[in-house]
Amino acid sequence: MKVLIACEYSGAVRDAFIKQGHDAMSCDLLPTDVPGSHYQGSVTDVLNNGWDLMIAHPPCTYLAVSGNRWLYNKDGSRNEERWDNRREALDFVRLLMNAPIERIAVENPVSVISSEIRKPDQIIQPWQFGDEAQKTTCLWLKNLPKLKPTKIVGKGEFVTFKSGKKHRAWYAEAFAKAKTKAERQKLRSKTFQGIADAMAEQWGAWCKQENKQLELI
Repeated sequence: MKVLIACEYSGAVRDAFIKQGHDAMSCDLLPTDVPGSHYQGSVTDVLNNGWDLMIAHPPCTYLAVSGNRWLYNKDGSRNEERWDNRREALDFVRLLMNAPIERIAVENPVSVISSEIRKPDQIIQPWQFGDEAQKTTCLWLKNLPKLKPTKIVGKGEFVTFKSGKKHRAWYAEAFAKAKTKAERQKLRSKTFQGIADAMAEQWGAWCKQENKQLELI
């Protein structure tokens, strides 16, 4: 099965599908973090290349509800640049959702996709798939079943920062490893391995079964 992992540079989901025997390629404006099949450039360049499945991770910078506070300036006026960025981000999500691919999954944290486009089909957590972490992940699905939890574990301990703020241990670890804001963003956005494996195993097997049934018709 030909699988496109859009907006991914970590290779986590791509390599999980390759491990299951699929022809998977990641695509992002950034180079891949690990060697593997990767197209560095715009996803629009490869959307029409005959994919059976696409899993897309559009950047959440201007989509996440946590960024709403930046939509207005300190004087209460609208931050027009920020609003324009959000509109462009939503248009990109619509482009991915409407891509000419039979099966699509769009992944994002809690975001304005829910209010501006449609509500997610499923909301999952890493701790449902073997990773001790809490990070709300929304899935918008087209012709795909919901993921089934594979291993329920703890949500991870809290770590208190010098500022007094508390974060889960996985977040604190990513914060400690990164030297720059860009590095922290990359580490925070990486798909947890348990979720990546579940996508490859469950959706890969489901699509394979669906294709067999279509061949019999």
